[in-house]
Amino acid sequence: MYALFKSSLVSAAATGIVLQLAAADAPPCTIRLTDVTKATGIDFVHTDGSSGERYIVETVCAGMATFDYNGDGLIDIFFLNGAPLRGTKCEVPPTPRLYRNEGNWKFTDVTRESGLAVTCYGLGVAVGDYNNDGHPDLYLNNFGTNLLFRNNGDGTFTDVTRQAGVSDTNHVGAGACFLDMDGDGDLDLFVSHYIDFTYERHHVARFNGYPAYVGPLDYPTTPNRLYRNNGDGTFTDVSEESGIAAHKGAGMGMVCGDLDGDGDTDIVVGNDETGDFLFLNDGKGRFEEVGLFSGIAYNFNGKAHGTMGIDCGDYNNDGWLDLFATSYQQETATLFRNLGKGLFEDATARTGAGEGTLPFVTWGCAIVDLDNDGDRDLFIAAGHLHDNVELFDTTTTYHARNIVQMNLGNGRFVNVSDRCGDGLAVKLSSRGAAFDDLDNDGDIDVVILNSRLEPTILRNDSPPGNHWLEVRLRGVKTNRDGVGARVTVVSGDLKLVDEVHSGRSYQSHFGSRLHFGLGPRDRIDRVEVQWVGGSRQVIGHPGVDRLITITEETTAPK
Repeated sequence: MYALFKSSLVSAAATGIVLQLAAADAPPCTIRLTDVTKATGIDFVHTDGSSGERYIVETVCAGMATFDYNGDGLIDIFFLNGAPLRGTKCEVPPTPRLYRNEGNWKFTDVTRESGLAVTCYGLGVAVGDYNNDGHPDLYLNNFGTNLLFRNNGDGTFTDVTRQAGVSDTNHVGAGACFLDMDGDGDLDLFVSHYIDFTYERHHVARFNGYPAYVGPLDYPTTPNRLYRNNGDGTFTDVSEESGIAAHKGAGMGMVCGDLDGDGDTDIVVGNDETGDFLFLNDGKGRFEEVGLFSGIAYNFNGKAHGTMGIDCGDYNNDGWLDLFATSYQQETATLFRNLGKGLFEDATARTGAGEGTLPFVTWGCAIVDLDNDGDRDLFIAAGHLHDNVELFDTTTTYHARNIVQMNLGNGRFVNVSDRCGDGLAVKLSSRGAAFDDLDNDGDIDVVILNSRLEPTILRNDSPPGNHWLEVRLRGVKTNRDGVGARVTVVSGDLKLVDEVHSGRSYQSHFGSRLHFGLGPRDRIDRVEVQWVGGSRQVIGHPGVDRLITITEETTAPK
């Protein structure tokens, strides 16, 4: 994250000219995002707890989540928040905020009545039904004690951290993910750590005489944590025996998925200024770290990036989950193409996926089909972490526009940020971002948490005409929400794959309902579900332009 401010401006300018010429030959922009923040009733304002001391934890706060907490079929919004750090005074301590979706783009603050009005320094969040009772629970990865909130099914949550055994006290949190690591039908928990910061170790850097935040290399790192679900509401720390504790890095964003195609769930951790981790699962909950061998630890030039967020998805429709990672300024966001069997190549330059990211710090991201044309685009949240960066670096800015890369369907992306609606005209310092269909109209909307200010809510107003399908899974023998299950949608010449993830991107959670854009295709041949644990289920001709719920079969099909 804190490479010295070195750049080749001549090279960057030349690259920009080439990319502008390429964009001029691109087809019209088919993505339109409209800023509807003021109309939603969401009055959340983020704080990082700062008082001018420049503690490093301020720079990484925070992620967010979108999920249907009350089961009414509408996606709700949960914002993490900071808390007063040493030296900070405030009359009303901040809390995270939960907003219930009322429909028609109206949201109600239900934080207090839901039991989530707790003051904690939130950094990362994951959503998962850890006790398989049909209600999504919340795990908060904090600076300080982490928190597990059990969803009671009546609109309220209960703090069950202590009895569950997942407090993971005295760490600087980062991303978190629920996953079924051993195929036993319940969700285990991976908790990523950033750096070993204490107030006693705090110090401030100076760039050109101006005070600035230090970077992660100024502090020790600690191993991440892996908790096995015991099936009785408690967890056991298996970090050592699983092989996870053998590796240290400054973890930030992360995602879990079957990246080598062997039927079990692997773990990717984006590390800040050290090589990224890929933990391959043997199917029994033991992991081997193969980031270097797989090709994702470093970029094409062999350089460790200041990785912020990371998402996985099949950008080229070849059936393999690719990876997209955001990074620090003067380091482009990076697209790793999955070659199969756990091997990746840096496809950023060939695809143009990093266009427009070089000057900025980039955070939340998604590989997501924003225009329902059957291929997945890229959304990138941007904004610097130094609030005074313009005083010592004229190549970047604290507030920045977010970035949209439209997939052209031919292995290339084009930056359409300046022609896809007023939602991309907003300039703030973004962190976490989430992507879900907030109004159930069949396209993906966007929510962005902005540091120290209000969020940005973007309604997807892309031109109609393309068809779509949304899929919600209900596990019976496997975990209730189908986390880790792979869904394949076949429509004529189009074959799309996706998996259910719990926790992803920059310390955030979204997308428990899978979304598939179909383009002009108005008929689906079949939907295939590969449940965690091996059973396969096929649904024929489900129709288009609708949300379907697929419940796991309890007996083998005849």
